Amino acid sequence: MRVVADLDLCQGHQMCTGEAPDVFAFDDAADRVVVVQPRPDESLRPQVQAAVTYCPAMALAVVDDPMEED
Repeated sequence: MRVVADLDLCQGHQMCTGEAPDVFAFDDAADRVVVVQPRPDESLRPQVQAAVTYCPAMALAVVDDPMEED
């Protein structure tokens, strides 16, 4: 799994940092999200999916790479 943030859409709500703090951080100076683990462990999928679901700006996505499933 790969986590993607569209920084043009990010509005700085920081919902993602609450849902998946091991994957997302917030850059106060830039007022936007930082993906600190672009390829988190599969065990974090529920938290990452919650962050994607609850992002008010719909700036987050999970991309499943079929090459990683080997």
